[in-house]
Amino acid sequence: MKTIARMQNTIQPYAWGSRTAIAALRGEPSPSAGPQAELWIGAHPKAPSLVRVHRRWVPLPELIAADPAGMLGAEAAARFDGQLPYLLKVLAAERPLSIQAHPSRAQAREGFARENRLKIPLDAPHRNYRDPNHKPECLCALTPFWGLSGFRAVPEILARLRPVVAARAAGPLGDLARREACDGLRDFFTWLMTLPAAQRETLVAGAAAQAAVLADRDPAFGWVQRLQVEYPGDAGVLAPLLLNLVCLAPGEALFLPAGELHAYLEGVGIELMANSDNVLRGGLTPKHVDLPELLRVLTFEERKIEVLRPAAVGPCEGRYASRAEEFQLAVLTVDGGRVYSGPARRSVEMLLCVEGEGRLGDLAGGGDLSLRQGQSALIPAAAGAYRLSGAGRFFKAAVPG
Repeated sequence: MKTIARMQNTIQPYAWGSRTAIAALRGEPSPSAGPQAELWIGAHPKAPSLVRVHRRWVPLPELIAADPAGMLGAEAAARFDGQLPYLLKVLAAERPLSIQAHPSRAQAREGFARENRLKIPLDAPHRNYRDPNHKPECLCALTPFWGLSGFRAVPEILARLRPVVAARAAGPLGDLARREACDGLRDFFTWLMTLPAAQRETLVAGAAAQAAVLADRDPAFGWVQRLQVEYPGDAGVLAPLLLNLVCLAPGEALFLPAGELHAYLEGVGIELMANSDNVLRGGLTPKHVDLPELLRVLTFEERKIEVLRPAAVGPCEGRYASRAEEFQLAVLTVDGGRVYSGPARRSVEMLLCVEGEGRLGDLAGGGDLSLRQGQSALIPAAAGAYRLSGAGRFFKAAVPG
């Protein structure tokens, strides 16, 4: 396949999703009949995109399998075993997502093989590893976006926990203050997550009541209140006091490496990740929680949040820094005076229009494709150089380099 083509993508109706955000982006009736949480754009076997080829819709994995080098580019096809290495999403969180982390590549391969040996079905609710891939990810806000990412510095944690749980957690808090950060964080988090249910519920309820008094002082206390309403008694209610709380402005982004404990709380964003659906949950969810496995993959380190902003690499393109070898996220802005030119030598790219509309065409004369808000396009490596004109804003997923 050597031509640019339109894509048709699957919406995941998870319970925490919005009934307005994705529908409005796609120009469909709003509110939708049910929650729309994620729009998947890619080749993951759980929900592969369809591509318009010769007046019919063809699954993207089928096209890649037929011509890996032409679709992905020879270098990327060799490096990623003929598989599309990334997955692009629109994420719309009306309610908080679970506290979670993703495994490293080695952990994912080992866990996937182990659960296969145990003959756990891929769709089993208690399965942890649904594929052998790791899942670093980048989240870019389309609206103000609240999230939690990585452990706060220990002094920050103590300053927020002591006013709300000191009476019921004096010993563990003292240990956290005295020990090396990594060991202290591991031991305190393990203690919290393994509390007997009655003791945990009492601790969390008391903390939420105290947080209500302090909500004007720090938004983290306000989020403790909100999470207690959503998931009363869950240990994850205290996560805003343990993890860095951030509100991304539209256009700002976060990069999340393997082992990073995090949660998305509220907002709409573009998410680009390695092509995986491996999630290890720790709370704020009715779904399966495997605490020993989560503890095995977590990185217990103090982390300072790094908010990413796009770095200009031309008149139309801004790129977000990425430590992943599988993906690079960029934002393209075109108008009457600016036209984006895509290079001839590159891997497979995908474009998603989030505002306005544009005209996309390859320079070899393969024809033009209109792209309006909510629509996406596949640009195979074999399509060569291309141009994007019009008046709009687009997110581009690509393989670095």
